[in-house]
Amino acid sequence: MAFGHDKEIQEYRNLMQPPDTFEDGFNWKTVLGAVFLGFIMMPGSMYLSLVVGTGGSITEAARWVTIILFAEVARRSFKDLRMQEVYILYYMAGLALASHFQGQGLLWNQYLVQSDYAHAMGIAQDIPTWIAPSAATIQAEGANFFTASWLPPILMVAFIMIITKVDQFGLGYAFYRITNDVEELPFPMAPVSASGITALANTRDTAQGWRWRCFSIGGVLGLLFGFIYIGIPAITGAFLTQPIQLIPIPWVDFTKSLSGTLEATPFNITFDLGLVLVGMVLPFWAVIGGVVGIIITCIANPMLHDVGILSNWRPQMDVVDTIFINNIDFYLSFGIGLTVAITLVSCLEILKPLLQAIIGQKVVDGKPRESFVSRARAGWRRLVTNNIERGDFSVFIAIGLYIFSSLSWIGLSCWLIPNFAEPRVLIFFLVYAFVYTPITAYATAKIEGLVGQAISIPMVKEATFILSGYRGVEIWFTPAPLHDYGRATVEFRILELTGTRVMSQVKTQLVTIPIVIVSTVIFSQLMWQIAPVPSEAYPFAQKMWDLQAKSACLMYSATVEGGSLFMEAWKWDYFFVGMGSGVAAFVFLAALGLPTLLVFGVVRGLGQGTPAAILLELLGAMLGRYYFRRKFGDMWLKFAPVLLAGFSCGMGLMAMLAVSFTIIKKMVNPLIF
Repeated sequence: MAFGHDKEIQEYRNLMQPPDTFEDGFNWKTVLGAVFLGFIMMPGSMYLSLVVGTGGSITEAARWVTIILFAEVARRSFKDLRMQEVYILYYMAGLALASHFQGQGLLWNQYLVQSDYAHAMGIAQDIPTWIAPSAATIQAEGANFFTASWLPPILMVAFIMIITKVDQFGLGYAFYRITNDVEELPFPMAPVSASGITALANTRDTAQGWRWRCFSIGGVLGLLFGFIYIGIPAITGAFLTQPIQLIPIPWVDFTKSLSGTLEATPFNITFDLGLVLVGMVLPFWAVIGGVVGIIITCIANPMLHDVGILSNWRPQMDVVDTIFINNIDFYLSFGIGLTVAITLVSCLEILKPLLQAIIGQKVVDGKPRESFVSRARAGWRRLVTNNIERGDFSVFIAIGLYIFSSLSWIGLSCWLIPNFAEPRVLIFFLVYAFVYTPITAYATAKIEGLVGQAISIPMVKEATFILSGYRGVEIWFTPAPLHDYGRATVEFRILELTGTRVMSQVKTQLVTIPIVIVSTVIFSQLMWQIAPVPSEAYPFAQKMWDLQAKSACLMYSATVEGGSLFMEAWKWDYFFVGMGSGVAAFVFLAALGLPTLLVFGVVRGLGQGTPAAILLELLGAMLGRYYFRRKFGDMWLKFAPVLLAGFSCGMGLMAMLAVSFTIIKKMVNPLIF
């Protein structure tokens, strides 16, 4: 079954159509929005990422908060924000709230270099000073980014951010033109954002009144749930030594309590109402496939423990330790093989239309099939023909930008890393940038356009480092030319659905990036001074950063002199078992004639996953398909994305209010400093 003939996929393609005219969305209103984002919204978003992580669509919530506030201010000034202006605010918020300074940026670097596990592995001592100063220097200077020793890391992150944003107009734009204009893929998640933008821009259009009603209902739900989930812990945490959590953040861990039944199985559940709405929006069979994959994993892990494969697991381990130790015993090798299988399957699906065009039927539905040469010529014309109204630029310029950005990465690495310019190492990276990355970037953009999820082959970058023969830790921190171009293609699709010209994105980046660089350094400093990062004040970071540090150091050990925990954990037989299992699962399910999205969901879920989010997504998928769609018909497919957008906005409004209160309270408390 070819992707283009999947009925559910076609439904998503038709959810929303681009307008007839395109306009520039960048103006002085959006410049003011950049300042607002940098100095009002970003500290709240950074705080939430440390407290509850990226779950619950926190970053997405902050984007909608920005839009709704500006829309209300404009309305009270007897003006309306145009749809293009709303989109630029949305895009600008994404630039700011997903910057390299946040989450695992400078705050992560200071933690990693001070991590006990990194010191025990002999990694911390070799982390280059352009990533973070030594642990001794940090401890001597205290929680302070405003020192000379932190200037090289700040400049490095700023350079990476700038080149990364330039790079999005390279392969990201080129593959958008291919997947959207030539192949006409549905991009099922793009209407979620575009519908919310349209709802906020068309509040006075009676024909579009249903959008605002759906958005308002979702907003109220988000306000109520946000008060319970984030507001109460944030406010009580400002006054009490332990915050009150009516709903556990980020999850409830059942691994120990179920250890007698589900041996060596990480089992946790996240109680985030937003996941129910996400399940309503995602393609139904993709959610069902993920559930099936998790069930298979829960059955397989106890069996693997009984036969001695998951031998290092102990009943007293929690979900984080179970995941880490299982990776060492089995899932590191198996997971890589499984993901290779997913990529192989994806490539076959991508090549299927080509093969069918060459050797397939000559008559389809009673009509002669168009020859492959004719289809190829038509596709090429669509690719190289620029839509002037949309503000397209040549795909050849996009390819040139990618070449420039890749050479910038490699040149920087040659300057920073000792012996990086040796022929063997340099050749590996050139192949990496100009052979591997374009192939996998197209596959990622393809799957993002089909099912709203990206794929990637893990460990390719790591394998490149290992096979290059380089010895030392520095190479792991070099800015390798590998990025997620799938998300970039989605952003361009949202831009098209909202009738915004491409040049608006360019102007937005020129204004937003300098503000982001300045403000995020300031507020990273503030977060660090409020409390050590991680600590009890930041529960998500406290739970997850230890696992992430252990996993990172396990990988870094592959290129150090002497013994390597990574090489001890790597097992080729498990790798081939994973690859074979993935391919076999796809062939079996496809032979049964099951939907394409179910097949991919099962294969993707066969790795060592946890049911943390999938149970609520399943609840949402079932409610959406068997209740709301029967009640509202096909219009439910349009209602659900707007409802989710409103929920994210309401939750974000409550979260930002609580976080602002918390930050002000702690800033004026002299006992903190």
